[in-house]
Amino acid sequence: METHIDFTKGKIVGPLLKFVGPVMIALFLQAMYGAVDLMIVGQFARAADVSAVATGSQITFTLAGLISSLAMGMTILIGEYIGMGKPEEGGRVVGNGILLFTVIGVAVTGLIVPLSPQLASVMNAPKEAFWLTTGYVRICGLGTLVIIAYNLIGSIFRGLGDSRTPMVTVLIACLCNVAGDLLLVAAFGMGTIGAAIATVFAQLISVIISLFLIRRKPIPFHFGSESLRWEGRTVRRILRLGSPIALQDFLVGISFMVLLAIVNSLGVIYSAGVGVAEKVCGFIMLVPMAFMQSMSAFVAQNYGADKPGRAVQGLRSAIAVSFCFGLVMFFVSFFHGDILAAIFASDMEVVNAAAEYLKAYAIDCLLTCFLFCFIGFFNGIEYTRFVMIQGIAGAFLMRIPVAYIMSRQTPVSLFHIGLATPCSTLLQITMCFICFYYWRVHHCK
Repeated sequence: METHIDFTKGKIVGPLLKFVGPVMIALFLQAMYGAVDLMIVGQFARAADVSAVATGSQITFTLAGLISSLAMGMTILIGEYIGMGKPEEGGRVVGNGILLFTVIGVAVTGLIVPLSPQLASVMNAPKEAFWLTTGYVRICGLGTLVIIAYNLIGSIFRGLGDSRTPMVTVLIACLCNVAGDLLLVAAFGMGTIGAAIATVFAQLISVIISLFLIRRKPIPFHFGSESLRWEGRTVRRILRLGSPIALQDFLVGISFMVLLAIVNSLGVIYSAGVGVAEKVCGFIMLVPMAFMQSMSAFVAQNYGADKPGRAVQGLRSAIAVSFCFGLVMFFVSFFHGDILAAIFASDMEVVNAAAEYLKAYAIDCLLTCFLFCFIGFFNGIEYTRFVMIQGIAGAFLMRIPVAYIMSRQTPVSLFHIGLATPCSTLLQITMCFICFYYWRVHHCK
């Protein structure tokens, strides 16, 4: 069955939803992948373990997001070549990407492993969970090359218009992680360390099996040993497109880490509560995140084919569908956050703290359907520097200052601290509308 989708002709909504479906399933499985650690630790270990996994996974999530965002440079390039009718150029992009990310992976591993205690300290990990957090980060740091390979596979195939293969790779990892957590955490009582080992091992198994499956899949370009040849021009293009996205996501991730550090200073219950809430948010933000990734591929192909009007039509359709889902997620998160939080923790103090924080995130559900679709659109038209600017502005002009100010109020309210996120999103949406108007004036005459 043909899995690659040509977005440059025919209907818009049907093919877009066909692509979004597997992306959303993959993101759901990815969220499950990260949530299983916290879910099983929350049921079979102490609050200190929950705090350690929440803090440690935020660090590793930021790292994985950085790699995935940098790889977006490959997704955009491959999508553009498909739109231009030059798929054979894809082999060169993939080969150079593999070499580039191997170098990055070795360098990151050499930094993360020895600096794990410092990272836990920067995150203001509670005293009871400090060394558990350090151990989690160190083990995941040793698996950096596996994390990179895992994210690279998805980036390459999304650029080809194939969202099913990344879904399969995530499914494999999720199943392996569940099995590993049940064995190491639930059965052997290894807590935080068992969760970290299961995480890396699951991704390793996923990469090995995925590489075997990929060898049997048809791709629209030749890829061989001759493709693994360093070409400065291609590497620079990947970095030029991917670096602003990666820097933006990294700094946004840092802003969430700062927010978590602020909460960590309030005590282990607040820390665990926000950690649980963040895992829930990984699910309630699935639809806008799926459309963000899908819009990048859709728009990149139409940008390469010189069809800006079609790209705008795709943006409008994506926002409309995403907003409908956003309304549902708002209602569930605002009025039933305690039920969602109880999935990940059995301590009622932690559940209540998470539910309070989720009320603020519920508001963000109504806003991210606009923001994430815009981000995917701007990535696709190579406005990656603007994506970086709006992300950094939201993080450091809104999210961190608002969270800090709210944390100084008496009594402390996690709902008020959580409002930092929708405040940030409002600023970013405003910037996106201004930039979109500017782009339309100059490109859609």
